[in-house]
Order: sequence, then structure tokens, then C-alpha cells
Amino acid sequence: MTQSPVEPDVTYADMWFDPACPWAWITSRWLLEVEKVRPVRVRWHVMSLSVLNEDKEGLPEVYRSLLDTAWGAVRVCVAAEQQHGPEVLGDLYTALGTRFHHDREPRTPDTYRDALKEAGLPVELAAAAESTEYDAALRASHAEAMRLVGEDVGTPVVSVEGVSFFGPVVTPTPRGEEAARLWDGVRLVAGVEGFFELKRTRTVEPSFD
Repeated sequence: MTQSPVEPDVTYADMWFDPACPWAWITSRWLLEVEKVRPVRVRWHVMSLSVLNEDKEGLPEVYRSLLDTAWGAVRVCVAAEQQHGPEVLGDLYTALGTRFHHDREPRTPDTYRDALKEAGLPVELAAAAESTEYDAALRASHAEAMRLVGEDVGTPVVSVEGVSFFGPVVTPTPRGEEAARLWDGVRLVAGVEGFFELKRTRTVEPSFD
């Protein structure tokens, strides 16, 4: 795992994301809120719902359609990371996710180019969406997330203080002190040896407020 320079007295949270996933998007916005209220820095990594589900049969057609179009954004992210370093992923993810989840823009080369431009990256990286050049690096980053949490989860994957887990899955984005309390709770359960799961059925759709 490529890491940024370590700052003293800072807790690092590593998050693996697929820009296509609305739940991962909300988790990522929560972590950015946590950075404002706790001495936390987020380090971003790419995983892929398309890779995760490529050999699975019987998926709903609407979800299969999403997976078929989700390759482009993760390939662009990995290409940007490979050429310009992992520190560019946060701004690129924000630019892509805002377009996908708030603006409802399609996952197309024009959208990738606009996001790259906003993130201060060469728009030529959009060509990676239709290329397999960076797939080995994409699969390696995805495999690292799966190594940490197992194969029976999806995105997001978050790792903190040596413990990794799927989630938290939450909506809408906790902000301010609510974001801080959730972070404190995540650190609490992460510190309990043998803790694996706390879950209930989702009853609402993701809200991007």
C-alpha cells in the first residue's frame, strides 16, 4: 500500500472506494467531515465493484448494467494514481462522485474529462477508461482491500489502526459532532478483539444531502 508521509499525532484512515457506489460516496463524505473535527487524515485507494462481481451469476439486470459501465471511472482513478501519485485520488474522487451522485451525470468520457480538469489532472487520462493498461494495478488495489476484510463484502472498505472493515454504511452524511461521534464509535469497536459485525437491514435509499 502506498502511503503519504506520516504526520505525528494524527490517526490515518485508509478508505477503498469505487466512484460508482453511492454508499461509499456517503462514507467518504463522512470521513471528510471527521477530518474537520478530529486529528484524522484519510488516504484514498481504489477498489472495483466490477472486479468484485465479474464472476457472479444471477445479478439483477439493472445492477449488471451499472457494473458494465463502472469500469471506466476506476480505471481513470488508477491511471491518475499511477502517473501522479496517490495524493491526487481524493480530489479526483470528489470531482467524479459529485458528478455521478449529485449531478446525475453519465459515466462517459466527457464526464471523466470534466472531473479530471476540476481535479487539476490531464484530461488525456480519460482515455484510460477504455483501456486495460492499468487493470493489473486496479486488481492489485482491489485485492488488497479484499485481503483485509474478506471476499463477502463490497465497498466501502475502511482501515484504521490496523483493523479493517466494510462500512460504515450510513445515510445521510453525518456532519459536525455527529460525524465525530460515529468516528469515535468506529474506533471503539475496531479496538475490540474479535468484533466482526453490527448490522441492520437498509430501509431507505442513499441521501446525498
